[in-house]
Amino acid sequence: MPADWTDRLWAAYERDLFAAPPADRLFNPYRDEDPEHDAAGPAGGAAATRRANLRAALDAVAGAAPGGRPDVLVVAEAPGPWGCRFSGVPFTNERQLLDPAFPVDGRPSSARFAATGEPIKEYSGSIYWGAMLPHWGRFWTWNAVPLHPHKAGEPLTIRTPGVREVRRWHGLLAETVDALRPARVVAVGRKAEGALQEVGAGPVYVRHPSQGGATRFREGIAALWAGLDG
Repeated sequence: MPADWTDRLWAAYERDLFAAPPADRLFNPYRDEDPEHDAAGPAGGAAATRRANLRAALDAVAGAAPGGRPDVLVVAEAPGPWGCRFSGVPFTNERQLLDPAFPVDGRPSSARFAATGEPIKEYSGSIYWGAMLPHWGRFWTWNAVPLHPHKAGEPLTIRTPGVREVRRWHGLLAETVDALRPARVVAVGRKAEGALQEVGAGPVYVRHPSQGGATRFREGIAALWAGLDG
């Protein structure tokens, strides 16, 4: 199966993301580590674990996609403090990576898991995959801002990224769209919608599943697949 899109995306991640320095109140989970919250993994540390998980996700989607290429790109706002911040995979938490039924085989990176053996779980990721997993192989998930935005002095919080922070990643977002050439581009939340509109992707908006949005998210995703397959 052709998987040139995975090679192109991985090259873009290596070039633009993996070496990107953190900014004020932005943590790069693919480059940096916090000794208080990240485990010192056997393969170069927590950041290396998260990069490996992201690569595993790319390869898993390519292996399951009809024709080797997903037809839907889903873009969320940014990594959350209990999901992608530690897994490296958008909308995914450590507990999911350790679930044998989950399609991506990855490893936790948190100090919590290293100390207790208990993986981190996160609400939005559970809702997301509950709606999307039946369509596995047909979508790739990304974040408009691939760094974790947090409040000053509170590394395990979440905040809305600012306009300049979103625009900083327009280039990588546009390249993601171009590499995939999807039939549909889906924005989960208004920040993702605005970013996709600015790069000319013409997104379909769905409600973010957090903060009481689970039902509307599920309805929006169901309508998306019905429209594609109807």
